[in-house]
Amino acid sequence: MRELLRHRLLWPVVVLVLLLLLNVIYNNGFLSIQVKDGHLYGNLIDILRFGAPLILVAIGMTLVIATGGIDLSVGSVVAIAGAMACLRISDLGDQGAVGGVLGAIGVALVLCLVLGAANGVLVAAIGVQPIVATLILMVAGRGLAQLITDGQIITVNSPPYKLFGGGYWLTLPFGIIVVAVVVVLTALLTRRLALGLLIESVGGNAEASRLVGIRSRGLTIMVYTFCALCAGIAGLIISSNVSSADGNNAGLWIELDAILAVVIGGTSLMGGRFSLTGTVLGALVIQTLTTTIYSIGVPPETTLLFKALVVTLVCLAQSPAFRAKVFHRRRRRPPAPAPSDEIDEKVSVAT
Repeated sequence: MRELLRHRLLWPVVVLVLLLLLNVIYNNGFLSIQVKDGHLYGNLIDILRFGAPLILVAIGMTLVIATGGIDLSVGSVVAIAGAMACLRISDLGDQGAVGGVLGAIGVALVLCLVLGAANGVLVAAIGVQPIVATLILMVAGRGLAQLITDGQIITVNSPPYKLFGGGYWLTLPFGIIVVAVVVVLTALLTRRLALGLLIESVGGNAEASRLVGIRSRGLTIMVYTFCALCAGIAGLIISSNVSSADGNNAGLWIELDAILAVVIGGTSLMGGRFSLTGTVLGALVIQTLTTTIYSIGVPPETTLLFKALVVTLVCLAQSPAFRAKVFHRRRRRPPAPAPSDEIDEKVSVAT
């Protein structure tokens, strides 16, 4: 029982279940899933569909944090990917051409890879602090996205591109399938191979890892590049879902939700061990919380405060030190013997 209470995934699962129960109280049919026109519909499907971009960004963020770093630029990369893809598609003579749409997606993802590699070089090769290196792209990236869109919202009318974030395949939203593929591939590469152990080694002690022959610089550049790739895919899903690109608002503050999802999932911000399953659960908790806020009628002006309070409670519940102080009483020390008792004890020993 104690091992279960100490498990890192227990509290995210408990909070997720409580949020779902709260929604059921306000709406009896909240958990119902229906099939319409061969597609699955329901609140649970919506949570997965709208939470897909956050899961992707959080997965990339998990590997970055596992190396002891942080990436604040993922929100800007989300906006850049959507802007570049929509710009290329809008320039096509036939926006329904699959080849042209795939080419636009490819250009957007390559640009994201370059930006992620630039972050990795600044951190690993030049030695810039991760929060500073990624803050540069966080600020400049929004300007780049605005430059790509010329300060306007680019709209497209492309059925193939619409499929990527707003379409369905095998009865499921296509975005959920994309997320599932990314999560499975990431889990296979990091848990079935030695890659995950190497990343944890770099996060635990980068200098010691270098001394034993691990190429910590290459691994650091790789995880920042992968994080940008995940953010780029998330940007494509977001822009595809609304068939437009907004360089100013797309992916705004998603980096903070991604960091929260990683922390809720049990990964330490100090680096080292990480949990992909915990990150997915953390992202689902945040998305379910967002859905709950709207479904139970929380006033819009208090939405962020309500969200912050719930996340704070989750983090406190996960803290072993906090639980020890609240739920476990300190053992009382035995009372000190009275002076007369000490004299009697000495007399008895002497006799």
